[in-house]
Amino acid sequence: MKKGFLLVVLALWGQCLLLAQDGIHFQNSNWTAVLDKAATENKLIFVDAFTTWCGPCKQMVKEVFPKKEVADFYNKSFINYTIDMEKGEGPQLAQTYKVALYPTLLFIASDGSLVHRAAGFHNAEQLIELGNAAMDPSRQLSKMEERFDKGDRDPDFLKQYIELRAATFDGSHVPVAEAYMETQKNWNTPDNRSFIFKYMGGIDSKLFEHLVQNRADYIQQFGEDAIKEKVREIVFSEISKRSTGDNLLPISEVKALYQKAYPSKAGQLVSEYKMSYYRSQGDRKNFAKAAIKYYKKYPSKNAIELNEIAWTFYSVINKKKYLKKALKWAQKSTQIEPAYYNHDTLAALYYKLGKKEKAMSAVEKAIELAKKEGYSSEAYAATSQLMQDIRNMK
Repeated sequence: MKKGFLLVVLALWGQCLLLAQDGIHFQNSNWTAVLDKAATENKLIFVDAFTTWCGPCKQMVKEVFPKKEVADFYNKSFINYTIDMEKGEGPQLAQTYKVALYPTLLFIASDGSLVHRAAGFHNAEQLIELGNAAMDPSRQLSKMEERFDKGDRDPDFLKQYIELRAATFDGSHVPVAEAYMETQKNWNTPDNRSFIFKYMGGIDSKLFEHLVQNRADYIQQFGEDAIKEKVREIVFSEISKRSTGDNLLPISEVKALYQKAYPSKAGQLVSEYKMSYYRSQGDRKNFAKAAIKYYKKYPSKNAIELNEIAWTFYSVINKKKYLKKALKWAQKSTQIEPAYYNHDTLAALYYKLGKKEKAMSAVEKAIELAKKEGYSSEAYAATSQLMQDIRNMK
C-alpha cells in the first residue's frame, strides 16, 4: 500500500516538474520511442535538427524556444524532439531526411514520413507560423509536392509552393520557379525580373540564362553591384558543386564560368577567385601576389573588407614586403571607419614588422576604442596580450 502511494506521489511530482520547466519540452528518448509517442497521441513530431557548432541553433535555444507563446503552442501541438545530427542517431536521420543545413526544422508523421520542413533561424512569430503551416494540409510541403508532381501548374499555387521550397535552402525550388515562369508570356517585366532574381537557380538554369541575356535590364532595375554579387553567388555555388574536398576548381575552369555568366566583370571576379584558390592550396606566395594585384587594380573603399584582407596577411604571410602592403590596407581601413577591430589589426601588423612605437600607439588606440564600443575586458583579452608583447619588444 505504501509502495503504491509512493509511486503515485512520484508520478505527480514528475508532472509538476514537467509543468515547471520553461520553454519547449523536448523528449529525452530514442527516435523509435518518439515515433511511438506521436502515434499514441496522434500528433506530428517537431524535430530541431542541430549541431554543436551552429550559431543560429544556439540562438534559437537561447532566445526562441523558451518564449511562453512558443512553448505553449509547441507543447500542445507536437511531440518535440531535438537531436545533434552529428552524434548517435543524428547522422542516420540526417541522411534519411536530407539534412545539410542547420538548424533544419522538420515536421514528421508517426510513420516517419516527412510532412513539412524549413531551415535557418526562425524568431518566435516565424516558428509559430511554421508550426501552423505544418498542421494545415493545404499548406504542408508534402501535400504541395504531391500536387506539383501530379501536374498542377496553377500560377498562384506555384508561387505559394516555391516560397516553402525556397525555405528549405536545398535548391529544390528551382524546378518550381521554372515551372512558374513557363506560365508567363513575357519574362522581361519588372515583376518577373524580381521573381527570377530572387529564385534563379544554378548557372545552367533557364532563369539564370534570362539574366545573362537581359543583363542591362536587370542592372537598371537592381544596380550593377547587386547583379555582380548575384553572379558571384551562383558561380561560387557551381564551384562548390564541382570541387572535391579542399581542392577548388582550377582557375581556367572558373574563368570559363565567369565568361559565360558575366563577361564584362569576368576579369575582376576571376582575380578575386585567385585569392581563394591559392589560399586553399596553401600557396602563400601566389596568394599574396594575387591579393596585391587585385587590390591594386580594384581598390576597395570598404573598411571591413580591407581589414579582413590585412588580417589574413598578418595571419599567414611572413615576408615583410607583403606585410607592408597589408599595413596600407589596415591604415586605409582605420581612416574610413576608425574602430577597435581595425586598430587591433593595425597594431598586430606594426608588431610583426618590428615597429614598436607605432605598434604601441595603435594597440593603445584599439583598447581605447574597445572600451568606448562596449567590449568587455575578456573580449579584447588578446589585444591586451598583444600590448604586453609589444612592451617586451627589444
